[in-house]
Amino acid sequence: MRLIRPGKAGQERPAVAVSDTEYLPLEGIDDFNEEFFASGKLSELPGMVESMLASGMQPLPLDGVRLGAPIARPHQIICIGLNYADHAAETGAEIPPEPIIFTKSPNTLIGPMDDVRIPRNSVKTDWEVELSVVIGSQCRYLANEEEALDHIAGYMISNDVSEREFQIERQGQWSKGKSSETFNPAGPWLVTKDEVPDPTALALSLSVNGQMMQNSSTAQMVYTPTFIVHYLSQFMVLEPGDVINTGTPPGVGMGLKPPRYLVPGDVMELTVEGLGTQRQTAIAAP
Repeated sequence: MRLIRPGKAGQERPAVAVSDTEYLPLEGIDDFNEEFFASGKLSELPGMVESMLASGMQPLPLDGVRLGAPIARPHQIICIGLNYADHAAETGAEIPPEPIIFTKSPNTLIGPMDDVRIPRNSVKTDWEVELSVVIGSQCRYLANEEEALDHIAGYMISNDVSEREFQIERQGQWSKGKSSETFNPAGPWLVTKDEVPDPTALALSLSVNGQMMQNSSTAQMVYTPTFIVHYLSQFMVLEPGDVINTGTPPGVGMGLKPPRYLVPGDVMELTVEGLGTQRQTAIAAP
C-alpha cells in the first residue's frame, strides 16, 4: 500500500493512494504516527480500504492536493553517512568499516513538493537523494537481519539536504549541517515493504534545474537496510515510525569540480524506483 498525508501544512490527514491520481481518506485513524505503527493497524489497512471501496466510498482526485510527509513527526531521524562506495570516493573518504551514524532533527521533515529553505548565511547547501526506511515496531537487540525485516514498515524517498560548511567546517557533529528547517523532504508515499521486494535493487536519481546530478542504484550501498536496522538496534532502541536515511550515491554538489551548491530558484527533482517523485524549489530562509 501507499500511505500519504494530504492537506495543508499542519492539517494533514492519513489516506491511501489507490492509484497515481486518486486517494482514499481513512476513517478511524488519527495519523500515521508512532501510536499507529505500534498498534499494528498497518496490517489492517488493506482490509479497511477494501471494505471502504466495497461500501461505495469514492476516491478523491490527487490533482492540486498538497501532500505532507507520509508520516507524522517521528521520534527520531537517523542517517547513515558514506554508505555508497562511489560517493565515499568522490568526497575523498574511505569506506567506513562500520556504518557512520548521525541524527537529523525530526522537525526537518516536510512534504515532497514543499520549498527547501537555504539557511541564513549559507553558501554551501547541498542535495542528497536517499532511500529511507520507516520502522514499524520497536527494535532492540535484534538477533539478525531476518528479524530486522520483520520490524520494517516500508520505504520512502528522502532528500537529506545538507549545509556543508555547517557540517564540516564549523566543528562538532554532522547534525549541525543536517538539521536546518525543511532539510528533510519525504514522500510522496510510504510504500509498505510487501510492495518493495528488493530495496537493494532500486534506481534512484536527482536533478537540479533539469540537469542530472545523481543517477545510481541502491545496489551500490555498502550496508543494506536490514543490516542497518539490525546494527542500530545494538546501540539504541528504534521506535515505531522512526526514519532511517540510508545514505546517498555520488553526484552531490560538494563532490563536483568545482563544487556547486543550491541558490534560490534552483529546482530539485528526485526519483526512487517504485517510490514516486519529489520536486522542491530552493528559497532563501526568511
